[in-house]
Amino acid sequence: MEEQPIQLSPAAAKRVDLIARNQGKPAILRLAVEGGGCSGFQYRFGLTDAVDADDVSVETDGVTLAVDTISLDLVRGSVVDYVESLGGAAFKVENPNAAAGCGCGSSFAV
Repeated sequence: MEEQPIQLSPAAAKRVDLIARNQGKPAILRLAVEGGGCSGFQYRFGLTDAVDADDVSVETDGVTLAVDTISLDLVRGSVVDYVESLGGAAFKVENPNAAAGCGCGSSFAV
């Protein structure tokens, strides 16, 4: 089996499915990386209606994670997870390419 360029955890897939059903949208989560944030780059999540032709996509439990090819260069090998803690609940990217991150976990540097 070929290794996936990025992964969506079962917990994240379950949360995306719930959000998508509540909003009446397809269960497709888009992850993009943008310049900015306190460490140089920041993750941007959102539901999307379709996977674009130049996206890389992976599926977990019927939920699709779509990443554009430019963003994929910065998150290759990552796992997108959904974590709940006393501080709140959020999608989290476990990114092996990040040399530094911020306390909020939403931005990183390479």
